[in-house]
Amino acid sequence: MSYSHYPLGKGNNQQLSLFESQAIYEVKKPNLVSDFVMSYDFLKTWKNNLYTYQQNQRNNLSQQTTFFEDNISLFDVDLFDPFSLETHPDQFYDLPNYNLSSSCLYFILDTDANLLLYVGETKLSPHQRWVNHDCKSYIQNYVELHRKYKLNLTIRSAFLWGISTERKLRQSIEKQLIIKWRSPFNKESWQYWGQPFK
Repeated sequence: MSYSHYPLGKGNNQQLSLFESQAIYEVKKPNLVSDFVMSYDFLKTWKNNLYTYQQNQRNNLSQQTTFFEDNISLFDVDLFDPFSLETHPDQFYDLPNYNLSSSCLYFILDTDANLLLYVGETKLSPHQRWVNHDCKSYIQNYVELHRKYKLNLTIRSAFLWGISTERKLRQSIEKQLIIKWRSPFNKESWQYWGQPFK
């Protein structure tokens, strides 16, 4: 069976062959818009608003307490200041002593600006948890923007060890801390700060 190829015109009801060898198909590509880059002024305002909010949370802490594994179920997020924890280099996950660690809450901070950027929990070692972590790209974008504008920053990590191995309890504490501090790299806080570093 052969198909005739007639030009389409008025009154011509011929069907085009799907297998026409001379057919030319055009694929229209959407116009690509360059990625949004936060301006210097916007970045400064963004950081200032975050700083003001988090400092208000710190000022509202009624007291600081020490947490032990046996009373972690009594953990009170309203008494806990993540800025009081010992901090470590941002490449902590490459250090051997973090390869064998137990469950914990972990925090990513910009200690130069006194900002809590991320709150996380894990039963894995920090090394195992961090290997494919989405937060790494947010941090990289944050660092690159600061370098672009020649702004100081110091990315550090902090850990709260001895957290329960019970997943629901850890996740509950993590969520309460995210809600309290509105850490901007956690998706629960995007409604407040947007996603400029995604």
